[in-house]
Amino acid sequence: MPKTYAYAAASACLFLSACASVPSSAELDKLTAAIIKASFRDEGLVKVDRLTQDDANRECSAADVAGKTIDEAVRASIEAANMKAIKWPSDGKFVGDWREGEKIAQSGRGLTWTDDATQANGGNCYNCHQIDQKEISYGTIGPSLHNYGKLRGITDPNSATAKPIVEYTWGKIWNAKAYNACSNMPRAGHAGILNEAQVRHVVGLLLDPKSPVNQ
Repeated sequence: MPKTYAYAAASACLFLSACASVPSSAELDKLTAAIIKASFRDEGLVKVDRLTQDDANRECSAADVAGKTIDEAVRASIEAANMKAIKWPSDGKFVGDWREGEKIAQSGRGLTWTDDATQANGGNCYNCHQIDQKEISYGTIGPSLHNYGKLRGITDPNSATAKPIVEYTWGKIWNAKAYNACSNMPRAGHAGILNEAQVRHVVGLLLDPKSPVNQ
């Protein structure tokens, strides 16, 4: 047993034995966080700061554990804060090459301690969504993305009429919690999973009429 973990475990035992009554939820949460923090270390490109929860993670997890929906005011606050955190394209170009977007969406590589930090991450989109109707294996945590642009009437993603859907699509990929505080969708741009150019290409995959998504 690692020395840090043994220390945390021993502290937990002393803490619990010293309590005359059952610890409160807050005390148990604090203790659990300390044990988890002591049990991990930085390794390669993976850092222990991944264990740090922001308001969205913390409040949504607490509501889930309690079997309740998140408080409406808290939800609105989280969504507003995440909306402000969206970084829009620096050059004003929202739509990239759908071919590159397809490669990104179908790649689940990256973000593990054995990965090369200089290599681009994949989007891992296929793990939660159907992308192409020809696919026979895909995740179902998220909705199918087949005909994403066609169903929204996008015939030219660079036209003025397409702008609201294009901006929404970018924002959703960059930071899904801006639209749904407790979304299960990774905050691809916000969390540094995908860079600006990659998000642009995934937007192209979803909205370009020539993309397999819209065939």
